Amino acid sequence: MEKNCKVYYNVNGDYMRRRQNYKKKYWLILVFLGIIVGLGILYKTVNDNRNLTKIEGLIKDTGVFINKIAYAPFGFIKNKIHETQLKNEMYDKYLELKQKSDNYNLLEAKRQELEYQLKEMQKVLDLNQILSKESYLNATVINRNIGVWYDTITIDKGSKNGIKLDMPVIVNEGLIGRITKTSNFSSTVKLLTSDDITDKISVKIKNRDDYILGLLSNYDSTNKTFIVEGLDQNVDIETGSLITTTGLGDYFPSGIIIGKVKQVRTDNFDLAKIVEVESAVNFAQINYVTVLKREVVQE
Repeated sequence: MEKNCKVYYNVNGDYMRRRQNYKKKYWLILVFLGIIVGLGILYKTVNDNRNLTKIEGLIKDTGVFINKIAYAPFGFIKNKIHETQLKNEMYDKYLELKQKSDNYNLLEAKRQELEYQLKEMQKVLDLNQILSKESYLNATVINRNIGVWYDTITIDKGSKNGIKLDMPVIVNEGLIGRITKTSNFSSTVKLLTSDDITDKISVKIKNRDDYILGLLSNYDSTNKTFIVEGLDQNVDIETGSLITTTGLGDYFPSGIIIGKVKQVRTDNFDLAKIVEVESAVNFAQINYVTVLKREVVQE
């Protein structure tokens, strides 16, 4: 019983002490708030145009100082909140501008691609105006092997479309090659720039009012020019002269543009002229072609 009474008194004593501490804290807070309110009222009361006494001035200055101290944490927190809001708004605007910039780049790339395709298609339409309707077939390049980039291309037209072996393939700037393989819905075109050109092409060079005949033998990948051989040493050939096919003894009809004379030099024996021909065709970028549906007579 005595033990229980001690426990009771200890617990009750702790409770009373805590209650007294809480009351002291409440009184201190109330007194502090009362001082602040009183000084504030006094500050407002003496805040006029009359001359203040030293005591009133001291009280006013003390009120202003305490008011600044009391307001400082709230002002700091308010400024930080405003600063955070500004940063968030700036970041949101940055994300919005970045998205618009990314969309602009995508649209610009798409516009350039469509513009390029439009120009390529325009070249095909201009070429179609020159050829008769029954003589050509437009096609699109669907495959190109990187390892043999300048050797062959694959187009989306085949034997079902009337494509046959050895038909010439051209673009608006001139001749690019001939059909070497066909399937039902695709064909392979061997380019003039291929290293595996077995057949020389008969060409003619416009020289004033006459033509000079020669053979297109191979392609110089270093200088990016075609080589025309078999020309007479005594013939004068001007730079810039137009070179076209002759239609003699090969697969290509007469009058297809090969390019223009870039340079004239002599062979190693100084017996014949060699002409370097520059083509206007960009063989690195071929997207649309035209196949000349010319029947090849087999003897």
